[in-house]
Amino acid sequence: MPEYIRLIAEGRYADAYMINWKSNVFPGVLGRTCDRPCEPACRRVRVEEAPVAICRLKRVAADNKGEIADRLPRPAGARNGKRIACIGAGPASLTLARDLSPMGYEVVIFDGDAQAGGMIRSQIPRFRLPESVIDEEVGYITGLGPVMRLGERVDSLKALLDEDFDAIFVGSGAPRGRNLDIPGRQEAAANIHIGIDWLSSVSFGHVERIGRRVIVLGGGNTAMDCCRTSRRLGGEDVKVIVRSGFEEMKASAWEKEDAMHEDIPILNFLVPKAFTHEGGRLTGVQFEKVAAQYDDKGRRRLLPTGEPDIHHACDDVLVAVGQENAFPWVERDIGITFDDWGMPVVNETTFGSSHPRVFFGGDAAFGPKNIIWAVAHGHAAAISIHKLCQGEDVNVRPAPGVTLTSQKMGIHEWSYDNDISVALRHRVPLLDKAEALSNIKLEVELGFDVALGYREAERCLNCDIQTVFTDALCIECDACVDICPMDCITFTDNGEEAALRDRLKAPALNLEQALYLSGPLADGRIMVKDEDVCLHCGLCAERCPTAAWDMRKFLLDMTNAGDVA
Repeated sequence: MPEYIRLIAEGRYADAYMINWKSNVFPGVLGRTCDRPCEPACRRVRVEEAPVAICRLKRVAADNKGEIADRLPRPAGARNGKRIACIGAGPASLTLARDLSPMGYEVVIFDGDAQAGGMIRSQIPRFRLPESVIDEEVGYITGLGPVMRLGERVDSLKALLDEDFDAIFVGSGAPRGRNLDIPGRQEAAANIHIGIDWLSSVSFGHVERIGRRVIVLGGGNTAMDCCRTSRRLGGEDVKVIVRSGFEEMKASAWEKEDAMHEDIPILNFLVPKAFTHEGGRLTGVQFEKVAAQYDDKGRRRLLPTGEPDIHHACDDVLVAVGQENAFPWVERDIGITFDDWGMPVVNETTFGSSHPRVFFGGDAAFGPKNIIWAVAHGHAAAISIHKLCQGEDVNVRPAPGVTLTSQKMGIHEWSYDNDISVALRHRVPLLDKAEALSNIKLEVELGFDVALGYREAERCLNCDIQTVFTDALCIECDACVDICPMDCITFTDNGEEAALRDRLKAPALNLEQALYLSGPLADGRIMVKDEDVCLHCGLCAERCPTAAWDMRKFLLDMTNAGDVA
């Protein structure tokens, strides 16, 4: 990540994009929609509250990359005789096809929809993710030559196994939204909609309007997409109603913020009891007020408060209370083991099932997660399938590439910008709210422009640039101690870790972060560095008169199937 962020700061957007494309496959998509699992680990949060906007910087690279066709892999000149079937044309299957197609595999992708992309296309609203971005990045993969069998739903895995495929990858997602079977559900069914199905209908143009008063049930990201979509299809009084507290909601903090920005209230601790109706038409939802109580082990229970039930009138309800997998097309007599919850038993490393030729990935493997996890599954499954087809043990995994190189270019010069920006996280500019709500296809987030992208990239603390200390070169002059802006370097006597942490120049309080220790120095002391608060600024290495300190870049290059051919 720091590598492509530095390239963005240098204006090398195509280079930054290609680094992302190798691992993440969909930088333009993820730069708008990613759940940001990397940002909590950003070193920036060790010195201030907000991490670097890693997700939105992906978009900066994608929006400014220019033409990259000549930098993409070429379709294989000849097939290698191996045929792979992918069930589902979502991010996991497309990633697998991206890895295997250039190697000569005939990858055949089946999907019931007429266009590839899976949930990227069907469930993420266009005001968050324009179709042109999906078309572009899916097109990079379909251009590599996989056989696209779109509009063809697989109804029997047994039948597919009887065809001449060497391996089958199931990337069918979690296509079924959970229902809410409470009184009134059947009587008012015409105006009660399953959230993910409704979003798909909107995406494909089958639904263009909704009632003026809308209630969205559920607290996840799908619920946020449902309520914001409703505001653009005629919903004026739109509410999100959740059984849990606001902080416990599964929706990302920024998704909740975006919904509230569009004047959508979120009501918490209300459990739906019944759909009310009159003459076969929905009139509202009745709720029971609950409160959270915790036992001595911290486990939460939601208990009725005893207050009178609350009724909210509405014209339509969108049920977004979760998703689940559905495998009616996978016969139970073909050698695939399922667990007690109806999920296939999948190896978390190889993504293989109990059938040697069948692999799972994305939401189909372990239940609903997100795009970046589906991509990771696709990469791992591609390695497994390649090894299977080569007669190798799929459990023997290729090691990643690792390099550690000095960044020193002169006595006081480094190959990276080590100046520390004190700027707080920059907010992504938004389209005017009234204009955004007027058209469901207008993208709400405008993204960072080049100037703002540069300033955000400069907030990166270069966490891949490591301080490396060479004991034999140190003369114990304490110059590094004097110049360190974080007081994270101490020369002291060795001892037990707990005592050592307390007597550092600045006590090392984060027990999850290991201390960096030298061996015994000339006078018997050791150097101790608290990595937790280091800014990687390189001032210790600049000041050191003997080059005992160096700044070295650590590069971890994850191995894809094409790297082990």
